[in-house]
Amino acid sequence: MSPTFAVAFGGGGARGLAHIHVIEALDELGIRPVSIAGSSIGAIMGAGMASGMTGKDIHDYARSILGRRSEVAARVWQARPGTFSEMIEVGFRVSQFSIERILRAFLPPQIPATFEELKIPLRVAATDFYGHKLAVLREGDLNSALAASAAIPAVFSPVKRDGRLLIDGGIYNPVPFDLVDGDADIVIAIDVVGAPTNGRRKKPNSIDLMFGATQLMMQSITACKLQHTRPDILLRPPVSRFRMLDFLKVDAVMGETVAIKDQLKRSVDAALKAREEQVCA
Repeated sequence: MSPTFAVAFGGGGARGLAHIHVIEALDELGIRPVSIAGSSIGAIMGAGMASGMTGKDIHDYARSILGRRSEVAARVWQARPGTFSEMIEVGFRVSQFSIERILRAFLPPQIPATFEELKIPLRVAATDFYGHKLAVLREGDLNSALAASAAIPAVFSPVKRDGRLLIDGGIYNPVPFDLVDGDADIVIAIDVVGAPTNGRRKKPNSIDLMFGATQLMMQSITACKLQHTRPDILLRPPVSRFRMLDFLKVDAVMGETVAIKDQLKRSVDAALKAREEQVCA
């Protein structure tokens, strides 16, 4: 009987475009995960895979949208407040932009309305702001769950769901491999948090410092988790030079992280060989 696989896609904003390479590699290996977990952009990518989209489908869709500034601008315009009263209530601050509207404008039509319509079970990590804990969403409305997981503080407004105020899943669980622990023989985790870099050779502004501090916090959380349990495969593509909102740099992100495909294939091969040796021992 062939070993089963589960995949955890980590959060990291635009850096998570590298997840597309992972999905493509899994397709090429003929691996269909038995379960998927995701945080923030990882939840969105995971939803695409769980809905039955191939890596090529997701790659083509992402480039068709993010590769054209005019298309991005048009979809952002679609996500504007629908009424004047809503605009007054929400305000003009960037921090109040609705991630739920953004996702409705940008998500591919293949992603269904509910978890129950997905072809592969999906667990979405979000943060319960007032409950001070991780929220794991796995049933009901899918758009609000993905929005909650991707509701980056100071960029998007929180999402209200099931009586809770939810924000970015990366705050509590940047790489949610523990959510699929025990689901499969081999667990694959992809960490796209990255780290602050001085490659631009300039003093960081307040936005750079805020996002960089968040990266350091997320790294610390993952390091602590890894002291207690580890996925069978953990990969970290080179994404540090990209900012969280660098979605228009889709081609650059994809170009610099393409090596992750071969790394994953080699890692899967090594994991399978190690498993065979354990069985034969």
